[in-house]
Amino acid sequence: MTAPLIRVDGLSKRFQSGGGLFVRPRAMMAVRDVSLTIRRGEALGVVGESGCGKSTLARLVLRLIEPSAGTVTFDGTELTALPPAALRRMRRRMAMVFQDPYSSLDPRYTLARVLEEPFRVQREPLHAGAIAELLASVGLPEGLAGSHPHQLSGGQRQRVGIARALALRPDFVVLDEPTASLDVSIQAQIVALLADLRDRMGLTYLFISHDLGLVRYFCDRIVVMYLGAVVEILPDPRAAPRHPYTEALMRSGFAPDPARRRDLAPLQGEIPSPFALPAGCAFASRCRRASDRCRAERPALSDDSAQPVACFHPL
Repeated sequence: MTAPLIRVDGLSKRFQSGGGLFVRPRAMMAVRDVSLTIRRGEALGVVGESGCGKSTLARLVLRLIEPSAGTVTFDGTELTALPPAALRRMRRRMAMVFQDPYSSLDPRYTLARVLEEPFRVQREPLHAGAIAELLASVGLPEGLAGSHPHQLSGGQRQRVGIARALALRPDFVVLDEPTASLDVSIQAQIVALLADLRDRMGLTYLFISHDLGLVRYFCDRIVVMYLGAVVEILPDPRAAPRHPYTEALMRSGFAPDPARRRDLAPLQGEIPSPFALPAGCAFASRCRRASDRCRAERPALSDDSAQPVACFHPL
């Protein structure tokens, strides 16, 4: 079997909040002991509620922030052990598309200057026609090269963000909620563009989203996170959930056909504070299957290669 492009082992990130004269400093684990692999050419989705650690995990994988523990291995090279110069060279093979196309582009730059930036940073030569090729690859005309971001629509801005990510022809791209701030019709266009680019360029994606329906449509496998930890890895987007939280996420999707809607009560209970996680399963306070063991002991992700799940009472 081909070795995975990305391997994450025991990755954790601890953030410390600042204290004051009358306030004690507090710490939270934004990502807790995450281990996973990303195969070459696949689109791996990561889903979960807001604040579950999806974006922090993405930045840790790219080493945009330093982990508190654990390792990230990219194509056989451990990123967490690379010195700055070697990491900078390795970044030619990695890229990121950010959630907000309004703030991820410098308003003072023309589109040509935006797309030149990766070449400048990596000191790569910029051949004639490169800007026009990049714009064409995401469906934008060459005539926009002299425009500024404020002159574009949201969908056009996001296409520019995608073109910038592809400037140096990376192998791996992190997509951090790339459609969240766009209209539904534009979302469909961006998703179709990303799928086409993946096929044409052989890209590997880490797709971060809170929209489980979109992830099930676009991705090959799905990682489900809750309060910083992985609770389940679905080997197929249509696989039946085994963790109660995954089941709740799937049932929360809106069905436009009233006859297909299920009359389900919302999840009960409050989400625990990330600054004071319970001793047991973090989902126990909201789970209808929780037992005394769940409240006292934290379940680990199972070794089941078919469908790993972190639950004492899986479905």
